[in-house]
Amino acid sequence: MKRIITIIIIIISLLYTKGTFAQIQLKGTVLQKTSTVAWANVILTDAGGQMTTGALTKENGSFILTAKPGHYTVKISFLGLNDWSSSVQLDKDTDLGTIHMTEKTGQLAEVIVSARKKMIEYKADRLVLNVENNINAIGGNGINAIKSAPGIIIGKDGNISMLGRGAARVMVDGRLIELTGPDLVDYLNTISANDIKSVEVISNPPARYDAGSTGGLINIILKKGAANAWKNTTSFSADQQRYNAFNLRNNFFYNKNRIKLSANLGGKLGAIHTREDINTYYPAGPWNLNVSGKQKENNISGGLALDYDLSDRTTIGIQYMGSHSTPNTNNVITIGIHNAANQLDSLLINDATNILGITSHTANAHLVSRLDTLGRQLSFDIDFFDFNSGFDNNFVANSYNPAGKFLNAIQAARNVSNQHIRNGSFKIDIEHPLKFARLSYGAKVSIIDSRASVNYYNTLSGPPEWDPNRSNDFNYRENNQAIYINGARDFGSKFSLQLGLRAEHTSTKGHSLNTKETNTNEYLKWFPTAFLSFKANAKNTWMFNYGRRINRPGFRNLNPARAYINSNSYSEGNPFLQPSFVDNFELSHVYRSTWRTSLFFSNTTNGFGTVFTSDQATNIQIISRQNYFREAYFGISETYSNNITPWWQTQINLSIMGSNTRFTNHINATPMNGVQFFGAANNTFNLGKNTALQVDYSYSSPFKRGLFSVGYMSGLDIGIKQSLLDKKLQLSLLINDVFNTNTLKDYASTVNGIRQVYAQNYSSRFVRLSLSYSFGNNKINVKKRTQGNTEEFKRAAQ
Repeated sequence: MKRIITIIIIIISLLYTKGTFAQIQLKGTVLQKTSTVAWANVILTDAGGQMTTGALTKENGSFILTAKPGHYTVKISFLGLNDWSSSVQLDKDTDLGTIHMTEKTGQLAEVIVSARKKMIEYKADRLVLNVENNINAIGGNGINAIKSAPGIIIGKDGNISMLGRGAARVMVDGRLIELTGPDLVDYLNTISANDIKSVEVISNPPARYDAGSTGGLINIILKKGAANAWKNTTSFSADQQRYNAFNLRNNFFYNKNRIKLSANLGGKLGAIHTREDINTYYPAGPWNLNVSGKQKENNISGGLALDYDLSDRTTIGIQYMGSHSTPNTNNVITIGIHNAANQLDSLLINDATNILGITSHTANAHLVSRLDTLGRQLSFDIDFFDFNSGFDNNFVANSYNPAGKFLNAIQAARNVSNQHIRNGSFKIDIEHPLKFARLSYGAKVSIIDSRASVNYYNTLSGPPEWDPNRSNDFNYRENNQAIYINGARDFGSKFSLQLGLRAEHTSTKGHSLNTKETNTNEYLKWFPTAFLSFKANAKNTWMFNYGRRINRPGFRNLNPARAYINSNSYSEGNPFLQPSFVDNFELSHVYRSTWRTSLFFSNTTNGFGTVFTSDQATNIQIISRQNYFREAYFGISETYSNNITPWWQTQINLSIMGSNTRFTNHINATPMNGVQFFGAANNTFNLGKNTALQVDYSYSSPFKRGLFSVGYMSGLDIGIKQSLLDKKLQLSLLINDVFNTNTLKDYASTVNGIRQVYAQNYSSRFVRLSLSYSFGNNKINVKKRTQGNTEEFKRAAQ
């Protein structure tokens, strides 16, 4: 306890400074007729006309500025409205009250064009991808939207990572999804990109966010209804690759007086072609494995969100999202067995059918209360998450000679697996502005329960025979309690400082029913964060941030049961896996809000990952998980974002990364270290008032890192959007991965002297045609009042 109190005192002391740094608050609320004006520019200039500080109004039209005592001019501007300005003498905290702005006349068409959001925005602590403006994400799913963000990578094992950082966790509207790896990908596939407003990539989250994941957080912000209006949008999309897929969805938004309501429902039918290749080089000769299959893309999903203003300051709300998908697969697995002279010796052909069912439910209840007009706010969140995944895998393996003549049936089996994950959490957050700093603090309690079963049946000799040695039931429970404090302070108009500290206490228990083995773990860890910003002048800003993170193993990775993929390979978890920890450092320079240069460094300890090994005696391929490395990862990134012309918007990113890995566990392999180059360019061309063309290109060079080397990847995506009927009807056409090169290839490792090379392509190249039609009423009569939940929506986006 003394340690906690000491650290808190240090944070507050660093933020508290008397004398020359004394600050005075200036606040107000901006209206246009009876409606609040959100995101208006508010700037404060001194007697010499130099800007000293500025801010954007919140969704309820309010703003708060801090400055030293003196005489200033406050100016407020917003596209489509006449500027407002007034002189103020700041000797004490001042409230300007309600400020009324008037509408410009005869300039609306011009304003609409210039007010178009950038597709990618770089803020001090995060990157924001405006999915609404991303033509190439229209008609897709949550994975498509996330992959559109620069530097986001979906790995072979389903892990989502940030370039230069590592594994990332995903939130929806600021609420963490307790899934990782393939389970998370399955869940995100049920979220429509048409329901997503933006994706925030937070590389170094502040203390108020969960410390899980080494690579930061990805926050999916769902669309909300416009104020004082109702709107309905129906969308349809069709994908064409080897197979077809069709997606139909409807979204409804309603916002009047005390009620904000949104609802969506949709489904997808179709399939994609999948292909995987694994070449294993045994001393007796190589084995070439090829998997060619058809994977269903059938799912149905929906959601409901309702907020109600109990008063001008207090809002309660509920949110629900549910989905059910059946991504069944039919695969033909061909294994070519060669001798030492690389001549085909025999063939193994597996016919495999995998029946899957995935159901998820997420529910949230929240209360947000603004305690006063000074910015103090209290919020409660209760969350529940239920995820159920099951599959029934049947395969038959037959042996053939090189001429294709049947020799014998060598294996037939049925592998039935189910995983049920439940998570409940309670969270409280308090925002508490003080004279010397903006404090926030809170606590969270989370309980996770996972139950998994694997049952293996031998079907070679006739009726299924249960094999207890290849079956298992595994139960896992995790309790996590966290507290945090965060403080922010502006020192004049040039310096700003934010310090935070989060403490998380975790206890876990895993129990295997078949082996009667129980594993427990308990630890208390501290996660400090720091953000420093220096605005040298109007053109140059320097920023530094630091954060410590934890990466906990996914539930599948802890399950010791063997999941048989085919007759010659299986995957197994490790109940003894421990979390890894990473310290992230980043120094950035921003020039004219156009150029951003970043130097980054991260140090990972007790790192864990997937290890591919092969048994030379049985030629069985084993996929396991181990804590086995320590790594230093570093690099430099250059980003350019600008409107080249009024009709051409571009974002370009160039990055160079390097690593130095050391194995800390006994693995019969040599660490591989190298340099990686990554480049991406996103270009949007406005070909008129109602037509836009988007051209995206990315390239990742071959590189070596840790246990693996990876081949190059590149992708060219071209999309065009046409708006009709006063922009109520929108048509878009996307050609994704034009040259079919944005696929994983040459993913290689050498363990125990045996080299394995992996490649996959899950229909990366396809054509998508999408259309959407919107209608509604933007002139609902409303009471003249301030919405009580605007602060909560702003909080969820931070």
